[in-house]
Amino acid sequence: MQEIIENYVSPEIDENVTYLKKLFSNNSDVIFREFYIGDIKTALVHIDGMVNKDLLNDLMRGIMTMAASNYIEDRSEIKDRLITVSDVSTLDDMEKGVNLLMSGDTLMFVNGLNKFYVIATRYWPARGVSEPSSETVIRGSRDGFTETIRFNTALIRRRIRDTRLKIVSSPVGIRSKTDMAIIYIDDIVNKDALENLRERLDKIKIDAVLDSGYIEQLIEDNKWSVFPQIQSTERPDVVASAVYEGRIAILVDNSPSAIIIPTVMANLFQSPDDYYQRWIYSSSIRIIRFLSIILALVMPGLYVSITSFHTGIIPTKLAYFISASREGVPFPAFMEAIIMEVSFALLLEAIARLPKAIGATTGIVGGLIIGQAAVQAGIVSPIMIIIVSVTAITSFTTPNYEMTTAFRIIRFVLIILSAIAGLYGMMIGLILTLIHLVRLKSFGIPYLSPMVNENMADFKDMYLRFPINLFKKRPKYMKTQDKVRQK
Repeated sequence: MQEIIENYVSPEIDENVTYLKKLFSNNSDVIFREFYIGDIKTALVHIDGMVNKDLLNDLMRGIMTMAASNYIEDRSEIKDRLITVSDVSTLDDMEKGVNLLMSGDTLMFVNGLNKFYVIATRYWPARGVSEPSSETVIRGSRDGFTETIRFNTALIRRRIRDTRLKIVSSPVGIRSKTDMAIIYIDDIVNKDALENLRERLDKIKIDAVLDSGYIEQLIEDNKWSVFPQIQSTERPDVVASAVYEGRIAILVDNSPSAIIIPTVMANLFQSPDDYYQRWIYSSSIRIIRFLSIILALVMPGLYVSITSFHTGIIPTKLAYFISASREGVPFPAFMEAIIMEVSFALLLEAIARLPKAIGATTGIVGGLIIGQAAVQAGIVSPIMIIIVSVTAITSFTTPNYEMTTAFRIIRFVLIILSAIAGLYGMMIGLILTLIHLVRLKSFGIPYLSPMVNENMADFKDMYLRFPINLFKKRPKYMKTQDKVRQK
């Protein structure tokens, strides 16, 4: 389709209408309305279901009424004297006009003019603003992004009333021409990251972009890493906070999720509640969160390595208890751990795909009944059920779901290495993971910032969250232009 659209606009209205009818042949939702303004033939073209019919009817009524009482000598005066819509532009490029038509605008052709008017009549079916289901908070706003990009930009504008806020829109996708917006504050943003982002976006040559996840996968630094290098969120307050820090947000039409770059690992462990509550509460929660991450990562592998290779380090009474609990279990600790981890992953997938009412029931049945039946049947030991349960609970303390999934994959690898070489295998796995994280970058920013950053001031918002009045400057590792955020 991209190759057959012409740029030429004929002064003969019949030629333009015939061309568009041929271009949109066999499309019953493309509406052509021809009428006269005095002796001047005019045509409106729009797509049914994507325009505001009330606005369009008021426009027609206004044109007909005023045309009867105003004699139009110059055709170019129609825009200024008859069109009652506030947002009207003039174009002489048919390709751009067709793209706007498919986005919900209305094209108005006037006989004798080798240009046409674009009338803003977009009115898509849209879901109302509601609370994000994947990022709930105890304290804070309850509004979340929707699938309509203009609603989403308005939610951000509401929080950043700064003339230096830039929302740069452009289409992406050769066929879909999906609306995309890059959002940043001009005098704060990291210019190198912004230029890098634009270069990567210019290289995207894909037929369709149906969600922001497409963009995320096409612009990330390391496509083979299990760790997310771009933050995804459904919350406008998270986007606003990131933009104030000098980062860049990307919104994609039809997607309720924004993506934020650059992203460091610390960003994925932070929750909006960390900043809406007093610093003592937030700091204690962060400590619990980091401890939970360590437990979720190493507990199954630690159990496998100790019971298989290093039983001597277990206290005698605990060793007797573990031995008694595993009596009659036909599988080694490694197979036991793999069976339970895979079963848990399957259960999570089933809960995610089922309707909410059935999913909740499935979670209870899978977690309690099947687990108890597996113990009674002698397939797994009770202590393995405890370890998997604690691992499941601690893994979901991570606010970012993609990071939770990454740790699950790493956990499987650590279990396998622990089964091969015990604690030595686990340490090798952790060291290799750390080496990978140290080498990882997101748009030029080290992924482990500020942990690998020599500026100690950035640690005020890392393992602990210091009082807000101490946050005088923006993170140094972000390399922002305006470095002061509080005086």
